Amino acid sequence: MTKSVVQEIGVLVPTFKEDKIVILFGPQAPKELREMAVIHEFEHLTEEPLKQGGTIQFGDESFTITALGTLANKNYKELGHISIYFQEPMEEVLPGAVFAHPHRFPTIDEGTVITVK
Repeated sequence: MTKSVVQEIGVLVPTFKEDKIVILFGPQAPKELREMAVIHEFEHLTEEPLKQGGTIQFGDESFTITALGTLANKNYKELGHISIYFQEPMEEVLPGAVFAHPHRFPTIDEGTVITVK
């Protein structure tokens, strides 16, 4: 199980609510990306945390991973970065994308625990 804690929420994050997209980044995210990202810090990180059929939780809200891009695990482990789309996968899944169901924007606050199983 991979676990991280939300440290900071960028001022532009609420603007992605309608599109149902959450952009996660680790604490080393550059300033220009921090505005649009949820900054989180790993407490525990497994080798291949993201997998189709796995779950990602924001606090007590659980989502099933329905698709992921080829670089999602690498980017997540190295940069803490993935873009989570709470919608149906597109024809071509972008390398760092993760798609999850149900299709609703999660509740995220500073201190929210993100768990990936």
